[in-house]
Amino acid sequence: MIKGINRQVIEVLDTGNIYYERALLVVRPEFAAAQREVLEKEARHMLGKMRAPSAIKKKKAFLYWFVRLGLAACAGAGAMLLLSFYSVI
Repeated sequence: MIKGINRQVIEVLDTGNIYYERALLVVRPEFAAAQREVLEKEARHMLGKMRAPSAIKKKKAFLYWFVRLGLAACAGAGAMLLLSFYSVI
């Protein structure tokens, strides 16, 4: 048995992703009467949130944590050096 389904679909051709050439989004029936511009804006917003982080963002995050932990290690070593210099330990 084949059941007929009448759905509104939005096809986004420019996904902004190198891996995917297009995206198909099915609109819920209660929002089928919404304005086209609103639906397209929400579709692009949703696709924007789904993007994987780029290599540049990953590299920046790695550099940020590397510098942060490095500075913390230097601060700890400096504190220990000062404490040992003044024979507090």
